[in-house]
Amino acid sequence: MGQAGTAAAAVRYLRGVPQPPRAHLRAVRDDERAERPPVDQGEFRRVLGSFATGVTVVTAPAVTEGEAPAGFACQSFASLSLDPPLVVFMVGRTSATWPRIARAGVFCVNVLAAHQGELCRAFAVSGADKFAGVAYDAAPVSGSPRLAGALAWVDCAVHAVHPGGDHLIVVGRVTALGAPGPDGPPLLFHRGTFRRPPP
Repeated sequence: MGQAGTAAAAVRYLRGVPQPPRAHLRAVRDDERAERPPVDQGEFRRVLGSFATGVTVVTAPAVTEGEAPAGFACQSFASLSLDPPLVVFMVGRTSATWPRIARAGVFCVNVLAAHQGELCRAFAVSGADKFAGVAYDAAPVSGSPRLAGALAWVDCAVHAVHPGGDHLIVVGRVTALGAPGPDGPPLLFHRGTFRRPPP
């Protein structure tokens, strides 16, 4: 399908254009589901907060002239496949940044270092100029912002987008990557707080 076709498909999905039917797998029958009490959202957050994650900033280049690049803080990121090389991140359906990434059809995942907590907070704010005062260059294939000081970067093309409850699951095909250093500890997120790994 190519980058542009995949991005266009993602935008159509966001706009509610009917998609072809997909195979549906279910772990429990509908009648079993009705018998089970729903999981309390507060308890869900509390328990899953026990799982420490790395922190990234996902960026994309500007699509139209005069537009700023796009970017948002993301801790829902993981490697997915070695052959082909795929990664995955999750983004809320209501994200104002995701449609801009979908239009670009490409993105770069910047893995943040322990000292970059303030940078992460800047990219977590909605509606602000997130790139003001931020040093970056262009990732080699996508041209997405590659943030200075990040431990690693992964340059990608949008490969697929899947629904996942109140989030979208975005699969990226890796086109280039690097870990230029400095070789230091990563920024971690655990129980609602940024943390540094113990020495």
